[in-house]
Amino acid sequence: MKEPKRIALFSRFSASIITITAATILIVIYAAAQSTPASKELVSRGAYLARAGDCIACHTATKGKPYAGGAPIGTPMGVIYSTNITPDLKTGIGHYSMDNFVKVMREGVTNDGDHLYPAMPYTSYAKVSQEDLSALYAYFTQGVEPVHQPNHPTKLSWPLSIHSLMALWNELYLKKGEYAADPNKSVSWNRGAYLVQGLGHCGGCHTPRGVLGQEKAESEKDGRSYLAGAKLDNWYAVPLTGNRKTGLDAWSKDEIAEYLSTGRTERIAAVGMMAGVVAKSTQYLTDQDLTAIAEYLKSLPPSADEERSNAADSATQVSNASAATRALHLGDTGMRGSHVYLDNCNACHRSDGTGAKRTFPNLVKNEAVNAKNPVSLIHIVLAGGAMPSTQTAPSAFAMPDFGWRLSDAEVADVLSFIRGNWGNQAAAVSPGEVGRVRKALANE
Repeated sequence: MKEPKRIALFSRFSASIITITAATILIVIYAAAQSTPASKELVSRGAYLARAGDCIACHTATKGKPYAGGAPIGTPMGVIYSTNITPDLKTGIGHYSMDNFVKVMREGVTNDGDHLYPAMPYTSYAKVSQEDLSALYAYFTQGVEPVHQPNHPTKLSWPLSIHSLMALWNELYLKKGEYAADPNKSVSWNRGAYLVQGLGHCGGCHTPRGVLGQEKAESEKDGRSYLAGAKLDNWYAVPLTGNRKTGLDAWSKDEIAEYLSTGRTERIAAVGMMAGVVAKSTQYLTDQDLTAIAEYLKSLPPSADEERSNAADSATQVSNASAATRALHLGDTGMRGSHVYLDNCNACHRSDGTGAKRTFPNLVKNEAVNAKNPVSLIHIVLAGGAMPSTQTAPSAFAMPDFGWRLSDAEVADVLSFIRGNWGNQAAAVSPGEVGRVRKALANE
């Protein structure tokens, strides 16, 4: 055999040995991590907490395997793809130690030292207790099926593509430290605050962000921007504060708990992004935790630019409601958008806007209808939407899409009619706003 051939064979043999050795090391590491199996109770607890954190929503692609990643997440910076968090040794987190897991959860730093973008809500998870992180680690390493699926590379424009810049971002905006209970509040209130601010990461959608993508507030202690409503990925997450027209002022604690459990109440229904949250996360929470969340949210004051209701506004709302209903009953289509409403909406939502309990949402004084940003309403009219199917309310009633049959002007007209009648007092919608959402949806 010639010398070059012997060298080539030796090189291939050496490479094989290195590959086998690397794989063996990974197996040994994984085996060591699993040498003391966690208790069934701890794994079960971790599964519950993973539900509370809605981890499956972001880390599972459409038609993909649970937690294998690859789901696109729209952000103002561009599209970011979720990672594989199954216990696969090569492509997942099977080689993570508990310390590695805690670091990525609380600081967004992976086992390899890479910095994640805050689309991964580690700024909220930083508040999660060590005990709960231990349960989550047990679940993700011993309660989830390993899936070999390489992560999809995220491509953002320069300089956002430089992951190391996130270290500076963390210095500016990451507040470290577990949630500290308020001794002046009840145990239930503190439990609700812990879930909302931590695993629930409600601020990720419902709190407006600054120019560098940071949430403007991380709790009620940071001011009235917290949970004050924000636009996200062609939806508008309404305020969860005590706002009169757009928040939770009119909601009882029982209604909040019912909404999170079933995705609907007598007058409103979850659609869009919130329908997914209810379907995959909040419907599985205990009644005690749902009540705690409701107690905490009901304690939040109105955001800075809104106050609670007064008698004068209520009188105006009653007058407006009566005028719109009378006109529709008489077939009077003189008001802008009323003819579009009669032709397309009246059959389900009725001429008085009240809809049907737990089936067709009530449009009267509906917080989503009165939202400052109408993007969610435009989205639903153009693309349709469905309620979540839950354990206690399995019927997923849906609204069809009307984008194929209504022009931008007609959508703007009917939404302006809805937002200006039956006691609703929101600004009119323009055809330009509808056109921008239509274009964004077409590019998804």
